[in-house]
Amino acid sequence: MEGIMADPAASSISREEELHWLALTLVPGLGTRMAGKLLDRFRTPQAVFRASRSELEAAGVNGAVAQSIASGCSFEDAVDQQRKMAEHGAVVIVRSDPRYPALLREIFDPPVLMFARGRLELLQPFHFAVVGTRRPTAYGLAVAERLGADLARAGLTIVSGMARGIDTTAHKGALSAGGDTVAVLGCGVDVIYPSENRKLAADLFAKGLVISEFAMGSTAFPQNFPIRNRIISGMSAGVLVVEGAQYSGSAITAKLALDQGREVFAVPGNITSKASWGPNLLIKQGAKLVQDWNDVIVELPAEVRRQLIERGRTRLLGNAGASQDGGPASHLEGSLPEIGRRLLAVLQVDTAIHLDDLLQIVEDSSASELIAALFELEMLGLVKQLPGKNFVKVW
Repeated sequence: MEGIMADPAASSISREEELHWLALTLVPGLGTRMAGKLLDRFRTPQAVFRASRSELEAAGVNGAVAQSIASGCSFEDAVDQQRKMAEHGAVVIVRSDPRYPALLREIFDPPVLMFARGRLELLQPFHFAVVGTRRPTAYGLAVAERLGADLARAGLTIVSGMARGIDTTAHKGALSAGGDTVAVLGCGVDVIYPSENRKLAADLFAKGLVISEFAMGSTAFPQNFPIRNRIISGMSAGVLVVEGAQYSGSAITAKLALDQGREVFAVPGNITSKASWGPNLLIKQGAKLVQDWNDVIVELPAEVRRQLIERGRTRLLGNAGASQDGGPASHLEGSLPEIGRRLLAVLQVDTAIHLDDLLQIVEDSSASELIAALFELEMLGLVKQLPGKNFVKVW
């Protein structure tokens, strides 16, 4: 699923405009929230730099920062940033750019801009975050890889932080399935952290996407990671916590997700393991318990599910091709697992059957297996779900 690499020429703004955006974020002491307020008031970075010191102070900027803006001292650093971006094939995605993730724009303090390297089309939906501890158990690693792969196959773009442990494994799971994944860094996109992830970073630059609000060359300071976590949760429809201590970074991400109105999911773990305290507590507090990928999919909004089904159907039919003697549907039916074939034999074109009735008819299958099979059939375009958990076979 490789795409077009990030190209500086692909920017939606001119080089001069880009310079002003960069200079605004590099003003000493300004900060993301105040920069956002200035943009809300003055509309463009150029207008901010044209404003008088008294106008800036009236907008809430303190005297020292207003003087820094007026002096234009950050433009030299902005030129240096453009040079580094050109060296590493990075681009800037500013808040007004139509490619900027729509969900991220809605949070309390969205980044003014983000640096990006890789497939820029992955800035578009549908994003789903998988996060967890840097010190996972074997169970946590297996779960993160499996869910990262399965959710990517279902059409979700897996978002994580490229940290060692669960984050790394979730990215690798998505890539192993030929799926899409985005890494949000707590350092510059030209800085590989942790250093053992050089191979993963290279794969992400080629097949995925790496983004950061931190300037090129920025070191991975510990205080950066809680800041970047709001981006992971903010751009995602939901956040899945695999393992983590009660007060871990993944727990911070889950809290941010709740504050942002996102769905929170958690994988239950061994009650004697400290790595399970975080997700188990989240489940007690109302997070959705996840045993397999379908536990996530069924909780997504109906419109998101519909678009995932359409995307999956297009991909699967494109891979299968049309057969000479019955079209793509008949070609795909022959490769279905037994439960899928049984469901197709039971379902009718003109009469809807409720999920509870299907559970009674296909009685030797669990509810999760049945729901997963129905979703796969939906993706293939063989079954349609009607309101009220009713299903019909597609003619």
